[in-house]
Amino acid sequence: MPLIQDPEGTETRIIHKLVNFEGKDILEIGCGDGRLTWRFAEKAASVFAIDPKESQITQAIAATPEHLKPIVTFVAADVATLPLLTNSYDVAIFTWSL
Repeated sequence: MPLIQDPEGTETRIIHKLVNFEGKDILEIGCGDGRLTWRFAEKAASVFAIDPKESQITQAIAATPEHLKPIVTFVAADVATLPLLTNSYDVAIFTWSL
């Protein structure tokens, strides 16, 4: 039996209560396979999603809906060593990263 993430939509509702993603440039640290990315990417201007596990990034890229490909960029990287531009993002999300 497949695992269904957030079947009641609780996680999705709460994250949208806490953060306004509308038209924002998002940095997602620890994106994994994109599990959470799809819950906010539709509203964002752009999403730069990173995870240190190449296999997770490969899964996320493969699962990217066609209409989100121009908006979402997945990169296998460690945030501690990745040069990020100052003031490039409106929101940073740490998802399952600690």
